[in-house]
Amino acid sequence: MMTNTAADTAESGENEDVRRPTPLADEDALDAFVADADAALVEFYTDGCGICASMEPVLGNVARALDVDVALMNPRDDPPLVERFDVRSVPLFVLFVDGEPVARRAEGFIPGDDLTAWVDEHAA
Repeated sequence: MMTNTAADTAESGENEDVRRPTPLADEDALDAFVADADAALVEFYTDGCGICASMEPVLGNVARALDVDVALMNPRDDPPLVERFDVRSVPLFVLFVDGEPVARRAEGFIPGDDLTAWVDEHAA
């Protein structure tokens, strides 16, 4: 999945305050990310998943609309991580509040308004 870094954003002249999903490299990065956030939405994806890639701009919109932290996690060949979050299909969205998973959703493409309402409902 393609993501823009702060340097890319600065070079292109875009607003640096634009919130984009944070790519996470491994389980330790995931745990640190959710521990540091009041509410965090994580998309589990796989490379080559077109629906997963199409959700990235939607996640940025959700992050801006609700002021939640958003991340992307590719569980790759990490069976313990796949088992921990029971990843059976992608994209899988897991909402964390105070570092704990409180809701999950795996229904393919989710329109931005629906995902925003779902996060808002479960993060309250």
